[in-house]
Amino acid sequence: MEQEKKPRKLIYRKLSNKYRLVVMNDETLEERASFRLAPMNVFVSVGFIFIILITATIYLIAFTGLREYIPGYADPGMKRKVFQLNQKTDSLQRVLDSRELYMSNIKNIMNGKVEGKPENKSNASVQAKYDTLRSLPKSREDSLFRLEMERQDKETLKGSAEKNGIGVFFFFSPVKGTITSGFDVREKHYGIDIVAPENEAIKAASDGTVVFANFTTETGYVIAIQHGNNLLTMYKHNSSLLKKTGDSVKAGDVIAIIGNTGEHTTGPHLHFELWYNGTPVDPQKYVTF
Repeated sequence: MEQEKKPRKLIYRKLSNKYRLVVMNDETLEERASFRLAPMNVFVSVGFIFIILITATIYLIAFTGLREYIPGYADPGMKRKVFQLNQKTDSLQRVLDSRELYMSNIKNIMNGKVEGKPENKSNASVQAKYDTLRSLPKSREDSLFRLEMERQDKETLKGSAEKNGIGVFFFFSPVKGTITSGFDVREKHYGIDIVAPENEAIKAASDGTVVFANFTTETGYVIAIQHGNNLLTMYKHNSSLLKKTGDSVKAGDVIAIIGNTGEHTTGPHLHFELWYNGTPVDPQKYVTF
């Protein structure tokens, strides 16, 4: 037992021995600083510093944003943020789709196209297979019946429009001039043509928001204004536009200059259209020119 204790005492004595660390000037051998050190104290100090560094590193990784820079470490809130962003993206996509459909309808109105809802392919195939009325010859009675039904539909449309308030809606005359061509659905002329002096100002028929202001090949510079009560006014063949899409206008505000632009024109004039619930109506019945 005594032989085993001797090596331990010898090791403890070596660790407890005091040593002096002297810092001297190499040229003058002048002593600048001296430290009394023991191996035991050095080991304890180094171990304490090492523990502090490990503790600080663990704290920074666990409680600060530095943990996100560690490869393979996932932020617990990242999945929730990704899910919210996906929802916002889907909502924006639906809004864009509805805006595109709305602008497509506006372009159809500007080009004079009145289209119904597209038929289902299955219904179209059934109709092509079982509808034999198209192959029957038209009789005189059938033609008269069709004309009578079309007349009743027009009267119904007019009565419905007046019932919903368009008949008492006040419109400002867009331009003073001579009407050279009237409203004719059969000829697909869904507005009236008004001839006025060159460089005449065109005014908004009512309060609203500009939903289209651009150039088209057929109708030249066109501006469309969305009003309340599901009303829409169109101003075509202008020489220049003074408002842009998104602008709010008041009745009587100057929005364009009369012109002769587009393929479907033979002289300076304004082609003015009035639409209610997506259906063209005769402007002369509601606007005093």
